[in-house]
Amino acid sequence: MDDCIIVGAGPAGLTAALYLTRYHLSIRLFDCGTSRAELIPRTHNLPGFPGGISGTDLLERMLEQGAEYGVEREEAKVTRIVRQDEGFEVFTEDGQFTARTVLIATGVFNLHPPRMEDELHDAALMRGLLRYCPICDGFEVTDKRVGVIGTGRHGAAETMFLRAFTADLTLIAPDGEHELDAKWRQRLDDAGIEIVEGPCTSYTLSNKRIAVETGVGPLIFDSIYSAMGSDVRSGLATAAGARVGEDGALEVDDHQRTSVEGLFAAGDVAKGLDQISHAMGEAGVAATTIRNYLATKKPLWR
Repeated sequence: MDDCIIVGAGPAGLTAALYLTRYHLSIRLFDCGTSRAELIPRTHNLPGFPGGISGTDLLERMLEQGAEYGVEREEAKVTRIVRQDEGFEVFTEDGQFTARTVLIATGVFNLHPPRMEDELHDAALMRGLLRYCPICDGFEVTDKRVGVIGTGRHGAAETMFLRAFTADLTLIAPDGEHELDAKWRQRLDDAGIEIVEGPCTSYTLSNKRIAVETGVGPLIFDSIYSAMGSDVRSGLATAAGARVGEDGALEVDDHQRTSVEGLFAAGDVAKGLDQISHAMGEAGVAATTIRNYLATKKPLWR
């Protein structure tokens, strides 16, 4: 029986793996290769990397650092987690494993703009023509022409957040008419933000810009943001009995404990700020809490 099984090898999972192995605990690190961090062309918000670093390079460096202490990423998709009297059974597509604790670090999946083909999506993302996180890269669109695809409170709030970076903003409904009440329409209007009805039917990349076909015709932007929300990958934990909030994120306490004893969560799958630095901090807290929790079950001295 392992001391901890970690599900997900993004920034949170890799940080926790590093901490736990340096606590001389036995771990398994399962990952199915869908970390959102791999899609980051270059992050500039992570301290210690002048000029920024790509998501893939960051994950490679973190895995290399963990390997110095015995961390090994096992490529496997976890399908089920079951609480037992003395820990957990963790099922993958290839086998069954047991652990005293489990850390969920499965992250989220950003919902893509509607009717955008995968190949064009990936090209636009790598070129900075499509973005998802104004906290991460709002600075990069300073004083540029930006479209936001979304509606309702979420789309309007994200557009208002971007208003601190640029005045040239357009909020586009993804499917037909906007779902905006009078209060939000007034706030957007007061900020000088254009509101355009959908649907968004096609996209074209050309000359460092992206064109979006909308309900009023084609519009051209320096970048577009998808404010369609995200799917939180909390299903494994909820099936094991963990509670989630209205947004689907796992509810955790200040020590990253879920509502199920011995089951922890860190990173974007848990409530909090979806940032690499924040995920790493949560993982450090979770790993230390796991270590202390295990110490109450048996002595850890060597």
